[in-house]
Amino acid sequence: MVSTEYERRIAARFAGFDQDGNGYIDREDFNAATKAVLAEFGTTARSDKGQALYVGAEAFWQGMAGIADRDGDQRITREEFVSGAVKRLRDNPERFAEIARPFLHAALAIADTDGDGAATVEETERVLRALGVRDDIAAVAAGALDTDSDGRIGEAEIVSAFARYFTVPE
Repeated sequence: MVSTEYERRIAARFAGFDQDGNGYIDREDFNAATKAVLAEFGTTARSDKGQALYVGAEAFWQGMAGIADRDGDQRITREEFVSGAVKRLRDNPERFAEIARPFLHAALAIADTDGDGAATVEETERVLRALGVRDDIAAVAAGALDTDSDGRIGEAEIVSAFARYFTVPE
């Protein structure tokens, strides 16, 4: 039972990573997220962009497992996520951003269909939906990522927002 607002928010973050809903985060959740983004944009796994996304997902998984998988079973339970990923990274959001950066960079490259180094709000919304974010929330979140209101979302905006979202203050 989630008893505090802090714990409720952490549970929501955990659910975002637990792509298959089996109660823990593992490498397969990162692979599922990668496959979903690739499918959304019609990018093949063997392409350079597809390979970069898989490499980014693996780096993200390894970084998170290194911080949160306390028993070394290659799975992160909700409890490990709360005590490891969230509590340890809350004090250092930049660390979390660096763990996620390779995946976020590669996802942005896939979403950036015109190759100008940034994704549109709509392209970003597509990535979020592919990752399992509800349509209404994906639209609002994508709009909020465009911090300078230029209709484009760059890596700095995504990485910063990601770190803030997943490093939940108590």
